[in-house]
Amino acid sequence: MDVVTGAETDEQLVRAIGQGDQQALARAFDRYAATLTRYAWAVVASRPDVEEAVQDTFLTLWQRAETLELPADTVLPWLLVVCRNHALNVGRKQARRRAAELPEELPAPDDHAEAAERLRWVRDEIAALPETDRWICELCLLEGHSYAEAARMLGLSVGAVTQRVSRSRARLRKAVMHDEH
Repeated sequence: MDVVTGAETDEQLVRAIGQGDQQALARAFDRYAATLTRYAWAVVASRPDVEEAVQDTFLTLWQRAETLELPADTVLPWLLVVCRNHALNVGRKQARRRAAELPEELPAPDDHAEAAERLRWVRDEIAALPETDRWICELCLLEGHSYAEAARMLGLSVGAVTQRVSRSRARLRKAVMHDEH
């Protein structure tokens, strides 16, 4: 305990977790879960993904607490880095799942000419988007940046980027599937 405040320090908490104290892990969860949840929302866009990232963060703490050396008086910076990594991994898993679903949604073209024609529609649709939406498509859909990264780069909220990506994807899907043409 901290002599001044009587509260358990993060160093003491981590050492107890490293010794297998499940109650210490529960206290760490109570102390930091809300902060990590808010942080994870900036990286992933669904409640299950946020929950997975936060749970995986505390699992990593449990697994590594015995050897963890805190560079500061708090474990929070370490937890935030671990949470970000888990959240990005969740986002990558989702992107791979979406990519795996793409062939069912978007049949493979029979020949090169058909593929080039479909891509022309996609390029035309991207070019017709408002400038901010074009930037978001390039950053998120083409370059693979997270919504949070794109939001920071463009000075937008993550929610605004999420809505714009969703709207742009729907528009692009229609163009590729020739719903409008």
